[in-house]
Amino acid sequence: MAFTSVQTNNILLKFRQEIYQEYVRENLFSPYMGPEMNSIIQVITDLDNGGKMGGQQINVPLVARLQAQAIGQGPLVGNEEQIDNYGMRVWVDWARSAVSIKKAQENMSSIDLFALAKPMLVDWGKELQRDEICDALYGLPSTAAPAGLNTTNGQRVNGILFDSATAAQRNTWISDNIDRVLIGNSNNANYAAGDFATSLGHVTSAMVVSAAILTRMKRQAKRANPRIRPYKLKDNGTEWFVVFMGQEQFRDAQNDSTIMTANQNSRAREEQGYMRNPIFVDGDLLWNGMILREITELSIRAPVTYQTIGSGGIPVLPMFLCGQQAMAWCWGEMPEATFRKEDDYQFIRGAGTEMCYGISKTFKQTLQGNNREWGILTAFLAAVGDA
Repeated sequence: MAFTSVQTNNILLKFRQEIYQEYVRENLFSPYMGPEMNSIIQVITDLDNGGKMGGQQINVPLVARLQAQAIGQGPLVGNEEQIDNYGMRVWVDWARSAVSIKKAQENMSSIDLFALAKPMLVDWGKELQRDEICDALYGLPSTAAPAGLNTTNGQRVNGILFDSATAAQRNTWISDNIDRVLIGNSNNANYAAGDFATSLGHVTSAMVVSAAILTRMKRQAKRANPRIRPYKLKDNGTEWFVVFMGQEQFRDAQNDSTIMTANQNSRAREEQGYMRNPIFVDGDLLWNGMILREITELSIRAPVTYQTIGSGGIPVLPMFLCGQQAMAWCWGEMPEATFRKEDDYQFIRGAGTEMCYGISKTFKQTLQGNNREWGILTAFLAAVGDA
């Protein structure tokens, strides 16, 4: 018996109108960004003059607290204290992207390609900003302009990108900031003075995120000088910080029995409170006045150097306990939609976006020339991937 076959060109084709785009996470840093002084990432718009650029650099003034000994009945004249102040410079650069489509391709397509352009460009911008905040957290403070400033791809991340830093620059950073750095479970046991690589080489696979280490981080942050100001101070006197960490370290925090028990027993249950408990749904963990927030891109964009730097070649990653003004986000121009004008008699349509900004960890240079980070304590702990 002969069966009829449908020739290839006659096969019925149906295309879904909805396009399943690659999943793009919202910027998980967003809740902690704002113009207020107590924001973790302080947004500064001084250079954006209604869409008209007002310069390429902005000065961020930082003033340390007064620390002089009190004068009793002795003369106050001649014993005045000098105000310790510093101006941190942030450079801004451009970020642009666009898509263009010929009318012939639009007519052939089963989907509206041009209609997709705007939401895809928005997602591109969100991803870029989130990723560059991660890169800035990993970077080392510097008073010099970013290495790629004014080049084809631009450089909005201020400071020295970690994988581009020399051994000497890493050694200087850890020496300048050791009061706001925790290596493994103890600086006394693990810190090799002035030697970044040797210090991190003491971190073992057993030195993972735990309630005890987080509590130690908070104690150390409160002793650091200049002070790391809490992100929030509750009415009952509770001081709150936010800890940004990658996937592996958040996993270890979830597996810590003390943290797990605290979130299980202490989070609200009434009015479907369990729907806000990270044991049951995705969300932040809470411990001892700290909000633990997982940022997946801190794992994805981790500098190559960290992959084998620990004891026995294990990966070690920093996680960042942040207080007020930990970072500065400076806008030169807010995101704007752009459109192609060279349209070849309306045969080509193009849509784009442009923005101009700079992102930097906030730091204050001491009179001795040391670049001290302002609002971050960095803890280096094991970040071994899943078996």
